[in-house]
Amino acid sequence: MGETRSGFVAFVGRPNVGKSSLVNTICGRKISIVSDKPQTTRHRIMGVLNRDDVQLVFVDTPGLHKPVSALGERVNATAIDSSADVDVQCLVLDATKSFGSGDRWVADRLDMPRAIVVVNKVDIASREQVLAMLGAASALGAEAYFPVSARSGDGVDALVDHLVTRLPVGPRYFPDDEVSDMPEEQFVAELVREQLLAVTRDELPYSIATRVTEWEWPRIRVDILVERDSQKGMVIGKGGRILKEVGERARAQMPDGVYLELRVKVDKDWQRKPDRIERLGY
Repeated sequence: MGETRSGFVAFVGRPNVGKSSLVNTICGRKISIVSDKPQTTRHRIMGVLNRDDVQLVFVDTPGLHKPVSALGERVNATAIDSSADVDVQCLVLDATKSFGSGDRWVADRLDMPRAIVVVNKVDIASREQVLAMLGAASALGAEAYFPVSARSGDGVDALVDHLVTRLPVGPRYFPDDEVSDMPEEQFVAELVREQLLAVTRDELPYSIATRVTEWEWPRIRVDILVERDSQKGMVIGKGGRILKEVGERARAQMPDGVYLELRVKVDKDWQRKPDRIERLGY
């Protein structure tokens, strides 16, 4: 056994560039929830990859965006703070989009000469789109550039191998059997929110929060918070159809025998109230 290399790698970028999908692919299991809706990730979440003599801790950060609420401001602050004190910063870009002012805004908050640019979604982008994004990003003067696909895994091994070379010699920060720093209760609440994002209408994602209010295994109760009475009906669905589907989809990703109860409650304008955001753990 040689010396152990260990350290922290932050994935930073605009919403929906695939940061959470990358962490999940690299770690080999679901660490972060994923959705095509903006601002899916609200917390800083760590995923751990263990290899012989190596421990890589990946920091999945919320997408940086122009905030329009207290929640948005808190989410941005979480992302910026989480990317500051790490061994390697990775700017994640979406190969299917053009390099824009939002990407530049994120890059300006990173130490680009030491950062790595990761161009994701090359499996669904055209060759021309990938080359255009790499060409535009080359002006950032990053340490290295990697075109990858979190979905297919293309290029991911090469990225991880390079990240290992950037790690200092150091201790293992997590036990070998630990793959995330997220408490189990928070993961279940996030799992329910992921399924809500998948089955509810477009105007709801920003207004939904979830929290575990009872945990007496195998019985788990999750409260779903919305901001208005009209949204409560959207979440429940006609005859409870949407809530039932969300429960079935969440249970399918949990251990057998779990009894998952979902309740919908109105917490008026919660995402605009700093004290409510604090109590919800954001």
